[in-house]
Amino acid sequence: MNTSQTSSHGCGGTGTCGCGAKASNAPEFTPAQAVASINGITLHAQSDRPDEDTPRERAYTELLRQHAVQAGLLPRKAVLEAPEISESERQVLEGMVDAAVQVPQPSDEECQRYYEARKAQYVVGQAVQMRHILFAVTPGVNVHALTVHAEKALISLLGKDVPVDAFAKLAAEMSNCPSSTQGGDLGWIGPDDCAPELANELFFQSDSRAGLGVHPRLIHTRFGFHIIDVQSRRKGKTLAYEEVKERVAAQLAMQSRAKALHQYMSLLVGQALVEGIALDAADSPLVQ
Repeated sequence: MNTSQTSSHGCGGTGTCGCGAKASNAPEFTPAQAVASINGITLHAQSDRPDEDTPRERAYTELLRQHAVQAGLLPRKAVLEAPEISESERQVLEGMVDAAVQVPQPSDEECQRYYEARKAQYVVGQAVQMRHILFAVTPGVNVHALTVHAEKALISLLGKDVPVDAFAKLAAEMSNCPSSTQGGDLGWIGPDDCAPELANELFFQSDSRAGLGVHPRLIHTRFGFHIIDVQSRRKGKTLAYEEVKERVAAQLAMQSRAKALHQYMSLLVGQALVEGIALDAADSPLVQ
């Protein structure tokens, strides 16, 4: 067969297949975007292209508005699209939620158990002197390739007879942090001076991972992947329970309220006709 006459498009056959190219007279087809709605009330116009979070926020607000209308707290509105909520209406919704989601104050025994299980969170004065190499995760980056690249760099720093200046050189060459010009040096930092994921790894671990030297694995934070080298550590002082019991009680109450609020909203979702958007639903009584 004369391969020079074989078509290079379609399936690679004789050119009779049209899968590789759209026919010139084929109509354009763009699927219509689903419009999210709550009980038939749309959350946005067909022509709108809202971001991912906006329809969800509108959905929960509309659920509350409709529930308040059913309870006689707000007047009915002849609308087909979810209306904007005024400040006075928002106050009504907040009052309705506060009345439904009442969380009892935690007992002293519950607070003490919480404190004992999380003493590392109540340490003051702790800090580490450290340096790092940041491999930043930016839009469009190949995360897998970036991870492999970072892992190779980490392995080179964990081997035997690693030169003293190896970390600083790699930081200068590879790190996406401004500290690269100082060999990755961040100086002394505390839990409030870094990303929560990094703080958890540096200050709130009880095993050897919170020790000194180059950390044996990459640390993943909202900024990317980090190779860290802890050079020195100040342990700080653990506050006594009596010094933090009010703070512990507030933390427990906030967690309980968040759980009860989620359950409350899930019940409203379960009782509504929700279309075009995924929301957590429940059909059990409110648990506090």
